[in-house]
Amino acid sequence: MANVIIVHGTGSSPQGNWFPWLKAELEKLGCTVFVPEFPTPKGQSLEGWLKVFRKYDRYVDKDTVLIGHSLGVAFLLSVLERVQRPVKAAFFVAGFIGLLRNRDFDELNKAFTAKRFDWLKIKKSCRRFYVINSDNDPYVTLAKGEELAENLGTHLIILKNAGHINKDSGYMTIESVLERIKKEI
Repeated sequence: MANVIIVHGTGSSPQGNWFPWLKAELEKLGCTVFVPEFPTPKGQSLEGWLKVFRKYDRYVDKDTVLIGHSLGVAFLLSVLERVQRPVKAAFFVAGFIGLLRNRDFDELNKAFTAKRFDWLKIKKSCRRFYVINSDNDPYVTLAKGEELAENLGTHLIILKNAGHINKDSGYMTIESVLERIKKEI
């Protein structure tokens, strides 16, 4: 069965949003699920997050599914630039690259998002990408999701009126993503 790694974003944690629910649902299906805790917002840096992630490197292989939310998406892009073996699939929820024109978040996130990504390496490091954004996200414009999907050579899945697809938007579960993940594991 698949190893699944769920990565939270800025100001979140493994206990935030829909992460505990998704972890429990995937474990019921026999998956081994990891939800690492990254330092945020205090001590947040790309190098610091990569250091935390090194503990999970041995679980990244051809049967691995990566799931990122918000900043977790850009972080996983950096992970995919470094992996030795391609993973099965990546689910990018409310993700973005570049700056958001939000001074507070841009300062915290710029090392993760405002860099040159090696799209060729990233695409070789993952067999299938799912990019899922909302049409009314208060932080991440739909254009950011479109940009991400275009760079990955995949189509954008748009959730209507889903906000940032987090607890504040009413998302403590995310059934549509779970159904897609089931097809990959």
